[in-house]
Amino acid sequence: MLGIKPTGGNITQQLNTLFVTQEKHWTVFINNTSNKSAFIKGILNGNTPPEFSIFKGLKGTLFSKLALHRLIDLEERHGEKTITKNTGQSLKSMSSGEQKKALLKHILKVNPGFIILDNPFDNLDLVSQKKIASTLKKIAKQTILLLIISRSEDLLPFATNYASLKNDTISFHKNETEAINSNNISAPIFKNTIPKALHPFSFKKENLIILKNVTVSYGEKRILNSISWEIKQGEFWQLIGKNGSGKSTLLSMIIGENSKGYGQELYIFGQKKGSGESIWDIKKKIGYFTPAMTDKFSGHHTVENMIISGLYDSVGLYIKPTETQLNLAKEWLTLINLLSIKNEYFHDLSAGQQRLIMTVRAMIKHPLLLILDEPTAGLDDQSAALFVVLVNKIATDSKTAIIFVSHRKEDGLTAHSIFNLQMSPNGSTGNKA
Repeated sequence: MLGIKPTGGNITQQLNTLFVTQEKHWTVFINNTSNKSAFIKGILNGNTPPEFSIFKGLKGTLFSKLALHRLIDLEERHGEKTITKNTGQSLKSMSSGEQKKALLKHILKVNPGFIILDNPFDNLDLVSQKKIASTLKKIAKQTILLLIISRSEDLLPFATNYASLKNDTISFHKNETEAINSNNISAPIFKNTIPKALHPFSFKKENLIILKNVTVSYGEKRILNSISWEIKQGEFWQLIGKNGSGKSTLLSMIIGENSKGYGQELYIFGQKKGSGESIWDIKKKIGYFTPAMTDKFSGHHTVENMIISGLYDSVGLYIKPTETQLNLAKEWLTLINLLSIKNEYFHDLSAGQQRLIMTVRAMIKHPLLLILDEPTAGLDDQSAALFVVLVNKIATDSKTAIIFVSHRKEDGLTAHSIFNLQMSPNGSTGNKA
């Protein structure tokens, strides 16, 4: 049985905590306006409102994606292995589920007085979510948990003290319904048709991507096993699969980055892999967005320039835009109801606004294929719903094919078909639905 050691405060406080944690777990709902970083820092430093007095005098720790990124950075830059030092595998090479399991195991070794769980279920498949939830239920018997979540479906039944964080203001609520409703932001509907491309791509064949019995192995480990998939112009696919099933590997094949495609029946925009195609010619026909990309845009780029930079596939805009380009950006910003912030800096926007802008940036050239890799991870319910509305509209109003990668079943997503990677000891196979 796990025990609590006196890592902060006196012995009496620690022992009292041991017997009252079942009634002292907290759920804090956040949206994309919440100043989450300042809130977490305040809790860890003991600067808390009276309602959070349970955390006073206790030493806490943070379970978050940011914590994982820092540990991965230590491994890559300095060769310093912290939570994987007894394994031959690097933290980066693990699936999201394996990474979070390793981090949680590491945290428990130091016997914290409380754990802050920052969106613990993001990027996890359903099986991994259930495993983490089961582990947290056991931990909750002796360690106080503070659950910070953006999505109401991530509620844990034992965390029954409720608050919500809006900007820097914390509010306390009687029940979960009141807390959820307090942070709701109404989602506008996109009324206009999406703007047209300045220079549309000409591609006369029906199939954009063809994979025939494609297999990928790394050393003795097979990742993909005889994958066959055809993506036609205008199709809307959702790509699903458990953590570690090879979704990232499959995407790297489709965008031409994976050298494992050489010598296989892999055709990208009509050319067989290895037949002399340029990786840059492939990429300019693809629009791509994953939330990790926003980390690259830390400079002083305006929203307007960020959108126009999609025409050049550049990290920001470094040439003077033309009037035509400015008008096109204006049309897109009008569509997503963000014209009023065109001159604001991209890095100052909320996460939900950044995702909309990055998707527009990827779509401004009307690529033949748009890939959205876990685009709703970390978004609150309303921002995720708004994002889904935009993606559906792109699918309806354009000839661009879409691959939407997500572990969540987003309400309202109108994907035409699903490609499911199913794991097996011999590598993942693909099934179409």
